[in-house]
Amino acid sequence: MNLFLYLLTVLIWGTTWIALKWQLGVVAIPVSIVYRFGLAALVLFVMLLLSRRLQVMNRRGHLICLAQGLCLFCINFMCFLTASQWIPSGLVAVVFSTATLWNALNARVFFGQKIARNVLMGGALGLLGLGLLFWPELAGHTASPQTLLGLGLALCGTLCFSAGNLLSSLQQKAGLKPLTTNAWGMAYGAAMLSVWCLVKGIPFDIEWSTRYLGSLMYLVIPGSVIGFTAYLTLVGRMGPERAAYCTVLFPVVALNVSAYAEGYQWTAPALAGLVMVMLGNVLVFRKAKAGVRGNVKLA
Repeated sequence: MNLFLYLLTVLIWGTTWIALKWQLGVVAIPVSIVYRFGLAALVLFVMLLLSRRLQVMNRRGHLICLAQGLCLFCINFMCFLTASQWIPSGLVAVVFSTATLWNALNARVFFGQKIARNVLMGGALGLLGLGLLFWPELAGHTASPQTLLGLGLALCGTLCFSAGNLLSSLQQKAGLKPLTTNAWGMAYGAAMLSVWCLVKGIPFDIEWSTRYLGSLMYLVIPGSVIGFTAYLTLVGRMGPERAAYCTVLFPVVALNVSAYAEGYQWTAPALAGLVMVMLGNVLVFRKAKAGVRGNVKLA
């Protein structure tokens, strides 16, 4: 069962990046995000109410869920989807896999937790790997300001995601389960983006194509509902340290999907960079017992 849950999480969260890419087009980016997390929140609330597992939260819990929704289900996906306009979705997934490093750095800044030597080594190795992965785009004839902007937005989205993880850890220390806080966080994130769209006059269009609706349903059910459930079940069975190794394999799946669906070209520097990012993540994870214990959640 552990192996099944592990492979299910890697397969789902390693392929959601191309589904995000397929959301681009007729429907505005924030509207697509509203559709995804509004529907996912609805599904989660129905599940929790039917199983009588929805926890009651106080005002503090709702305020943290509001901030969590802003970080995890709003700003970061705005960044990821916008970045996907200019860089392959697989590269966005690789940038996202550095979230473990940012978790450690943010825990140091906000919680005063010591950063272990292997976390610093892993972070340096991962950043060097990112440089190699993006080198063909940055150094060749395809280099453009949009490539740098896409990389910057992907990093910004990852930082927001990391901040959301720290907020989630605060909720769990208060005894609130991730499924309840995710449901409220998704609802708050979708609500805030809806208000922003109304203020900006962004129309709530819908693209009735098989590609758009199919990718939306994939992001709602497997990506947001099943993926979270499988991962959190794995955390309960194996512990967060061992379960977190799932994220090391995400870029492998995402980049191969990107090569097939988007024409991403593998190069020797890119392969070396991917290996460095993965090794860097392994080094970071090896210190999980003494570092940040917040759950790592995905797209």
